[in-house]
Amino acid sequence: MSKSVIQIYQQHNKLGWTLDLRDPEFIKSLMPVWEWLYNNYFHVQTSGWHHIPKNQKVLMVGSHNGGLAAPDMPMMMYDWFRRFGTEQPVYGLMHPIIWKVFPSLAKIIAKTGAVVAHPKMAYTVLRSGSSVLVYPGGAQDVFRPHHLRGKVYFADRKGFIKLALREKVPIVPMISFGAHDTLYVITDAYELVSQLHERGMPWFLGLDPIVFPIYLGLPWGLGLGPLPHIPLPVPMHTRVCPPIVFERYGREAACDRNYVAQCYELVRTQMQLELDALARVAKTRIHLPFLK
Repeated sequence: MSKSVIQIYQQHNKLGWTLDLRDPEFIKSLMPVWEWLYNNYFHVQTSGWHHIPKNQKVLMVGSHNGGLAAPDMPMMMYDWFRRFGTEQPVYGLMHPIIWKVFPSLAKIIAKTGAVVAHPKMAYTVLRSGSSVLVYPGGAQDVFRPHHLRGKVYFADRKGFIKLALREKVPIVPMISFGAHDTLYVITDAYELVSQLHERGMPWFLGLDPIVFPIYLGLPWGLGLGPLPHIPLPVPMHTRVCPPIVFERYGREAACDRNYVAQCYELVRTQMQLELDALARVAKTRIHLPFLK
């Protein structure tokens, strides 16, 4: 995210820059809705939650799926709350543009534990003793083309590695398969739209969207740009993977570019292996009824 967007946001709205808006009672009120979606709409199957130690902060790292709705994220949060309760705090980093463009929605999501995706807030959360959920790939990941739905894509962003090293916390990978089928991303036309912008076309609301997906999905049919959508009722499989612990931690390790790159590749590779295995399991379960 460009520095200018963050500065604009901070000048006009402090929403998302505090941990005080998280509301356990509000989360409890949402649990029946999430439960219905979990069991009856997405038919979620999950595993690996024993890998998260109770009452210990961790940095959970996920690969984004399914456009702005990103339905696997709230389903994972539902799993967290039903296992650990709404009182054990966890915060998710949410893209600054969403706070700027959809302030009313952002205010509601903040009650569930969302904060602005910025290093300052990530460090604040961990130093408060709480866990953090981050999706390093951001907009490029959540709107990656459909043929890349089985790939872990972080857009070469390594800030989460530096965060884990500085704060000396383990990384717990969280993967899912199926959520990227809740819409069909044909391509990302950002380069073309950027050229039009350079020739005088203004950005919507004056903000660089970073991505410009062309996708098929509800309710638009053909969606142009990072528009919200209604996820299709596609079965999802999620998994919490074993924690990844690095050999070295601390400020010196976080400033070692080669070491950070090695840690980044370790996490990405491990998550890809886990996602490949989960995809095989998911596809087997999906096709079993047709084999009977």
